[in-house]
Amino acid sequence: MALPTNHSLLLPALLKGSKTSINHSFTISPKSPLTISETFSRLKKQRKVGFIPYITAGDPDLCTTEKALRLLSSCGADLIEVGLPYSDPILDGPVIQASTIRALTNGVNFQAVVSMLGKVVPQLSCPIILFSYYNQILKINQESFMSALNYGGIQGLIVPDLPFEDIGSLKKTANKKNIDLVLLAAPTTSNYRLKAIVDATDGFLYLVSTNGVTGARSNLNSQVQFRLEELKKETSKPIAVGFGISKPEHVKQLSIWGANGVIVGSAIVKLLGESKSSEEGLRLVETFTKSLTSALP
Repeated sequence: MALPTNHSLLLPALLKGSKTSINHSFTISPKSPLTISETFSRLKKQRKVGFIPYITAGDPDLCTTEKALRLLSSCGADLIEVGLPYSDPILDGPVIQASTIRALTNGVNFQAVVSMLGKVVPQLSCPIILFSYYNQILKINQESFMSALNYGGIQGLIVPDLPFEDIGSLKKTANKKNIDLVLLAAPTTSNYRLKAIVDATDGFLYLVSTNGVTGARSNLNSQVQFRLEELKKETSKPIAVGFGISKPEHVKQLSIWGANGVIVGSAIVKLLGESKSSEEGLRLVETFTKSLTSALP
């Protein structure tokens, strides 16, 4: 789909939240050739496990983020999770917290992130999922936020701090805009609550490997294996495991346990944001990514 020539002028209008500005369906950027569900269907047919890297938008800068997205796509990412920088990332560990501070210090905001994605998404071979805290959505309003995601070609949304009981309005608005609202569950989530989460999630279920914040860990939580086994008996929806996944042996073990996807965040963010230069960070991410994808079936 070709974008209109005044494309760069339309995002600010979308974010004003007026009834007129949020109805411009022609402003939507081209998305990945496959949806999130189609991506997992393809993986299932190929008997493969999806690789889902996470990076913080704007760390160390948006130009590097754009390059990293193209790099991860070319290195075999099946989906990519992009974190929207936020001043109070309560569920993130020190590595991602530091990355968001660097991005915010550089003036990165929602509008800049969506504008960047609108440019780069048509060049990618995989869907993009945005990771955003709920306050960032409230600042704009749900309708305009989802319209902006359409503008950026974003296919999925994760809102980690929104209680499950409160997802109704957001899910309705997201689905109206063809955005998958991906929900999280932990190994300790009760069976009753877990069933409701599984039924409601779009695209896939994000299974958190351990309680607590994000961050690389030495070993996998053995509870994940049993939770995966239980879930596989109850649902055919794909299940991706994240939080603490940082080694090739981790992703290999998760594939053996039956995960449909593995999410790797802090280890990649650290390489990209804490290297001496963007070029070095990208080289390290490429090497690390290839070590992870080579460990997957």
